[in-house]
Amino acid sequence: MVIDAERQAGLADAVRVNHVGSTTPHVVVILPSFSLADSLLAHYATRIGAYEHRYLLGTLMLPRVPGCQIVFVTCQTPEPEVLDYYDRLASPARPGGLLDRLHVVTVDDPSPRSVSAKLLDRPDLLDHVRRLTEGRLAFIEPWNVTDTEVEVSRALGVPLNGTDPAVWPLCFKSAGRRLFREVGVPIPVGIEDVRDVAGVGEAVARIRRERPRLHAVVVKHDNSGAGDGNVVVVVRDASGRRVRQDDIVASLRGSLPAWYVTDLGAGAVVEELLTGGLVHSPSAQVDIRPDGSVSVLSTHEQILGGENGQVYSGCRFPADPEYAGRLGEHAAAVGRWLADRGARGRLGVDFLAVRRHGRWDVRALEVNLRKGGTTHPFSALRHLVPGSYDAATGRYDLEDRSGTRCYRSSDGLLDPSWMSLTPRRVIDAVAAAGLEFDPGRRTGVVLHLLSGLRVDGRLGVTAIGADRDEAERLYADTERVVASQVS
Repeated sequence: MVIDAERQAGLADAVRVNHVGSTTPHVVVILPSFSLADSLLAHYATRIGAYEHRYLLGTLMLPRVPGCQIVFVTCQTPEPEVLDYYDRLASPARPGGLLDRLHVVTVDDPSPRSVSAKLLDRPDLLDHVRRLTEGRLAFIEPWNVTDTEVEVSRALGVPLNGTDPAVWPLCFKSAGRRLFREVGVPIPVGIEDVRDVAGVGEAVARIRRERPRLHAVVVKHDNSGAGDGNVVVVVRDASGRRVRQDDIVASLRGSLPAWYVTDLGAGAVVEELLTGGLVHSPSAQVDIRPDGSVSVLSTHEQILGGENGQVYSGCRFPADPEYAGRLGEHAAAVGRWLADRGARGRLGVDFLAVRRHGRWDVRALEVNLRKGGTTHPFSALRHLVPGSYDAATGRYDLEDRSGTRCYRSSDGLLDPSWMSLTPRRVIDAVAAAGLEFDPGRRTGVVLHLLSGLRVDGRLGVTAIGADRDEAERLYADTERVVASQVS
């Protein structure tokens, strides 16, 4: 489904008035719509509501944009103490300043589907959102844009600040590698358009011709996110000898889950796993405005985990200054190429950086035409600590130029014993320990994903410091304080 061009005509005017100090009445509809493959959504079934709540950090803009109202659509009502917490963070001098202009619309549906699909099943709630936006400048801020988000846009008569689904295939993993080559951004050795397990074996053989010392490859589904479509395949045994191609294929057929093999049929890439020396997983976040202009918002060092070491679990901001400038240049080139083809809104570019012989080798891995795990912590920083990111230097400078800021953030601070804790208890404990964000010092801890406590003992933390060491200390202290609350 294609975005309605006539409807999108109002996007530029609505986005233009959404800036610090704006008193022009307008509405931002935050739609954290995780429209992903069914197999991926099934993995997150019990956590979908909590993950949607990460984007409550976007509501921190309200005190700084007086003319703005926010409609936050979710499948799970946020706890009152969580909303009170964000209200106190955003407007400590005027309690209620955030809540006065925040409208939470809950689609009470625990099924493993995106909230946009759930909203389409509820014409009464669509009518409610329509009444909140009708007659005002408004736009939808989605997590990503698929056919269901386009349908929501049409039903509400509100434009989307995101990329038309017709453009998405340009950034699937195979197409993304071709994009990188076209704009001159270096990539790992790899093979595109692999569609079955036998094809994986053939790709390994081809990569080995160029990389004779190859130790492992990564198989990535073309249309996947958060590392859930990635599988690492070791192609040398413990003694360092090459594993035969036939044995690689046989092993994969016996070990890959059925859903993975099925999704493989839609396309995948196989790439060398870059190893040796120091290895980082940085990313860059880009915004394409309605007029097609491109800006690099931030760079991060991604923290990866999971069984295959490919699943996003947190980040550090900003990226290493030794190569942050290169990340910005590469991401801007990708953004301009996509802007010329109609992409709009937020996108992310993931990289791998390997330090060998005193030099960083930076390679682009993939493009994500959506928000990601680095979006919400950066949102907390820019709303609570006014400043700007300099893509050339890799620094976030305070608005008054009195210093810089860094942070350590995670969506995966996890301990099953924390399921007994309530958001209020955690919020109060962090505050009592002197760790809560202090608007005077412009440092401290911001909590998110608080609804995840009751699901599996999961918590989100963004620790903002004047430097990297302070951010790490605040993060570690928060984990210690939360752990101490379990009797």
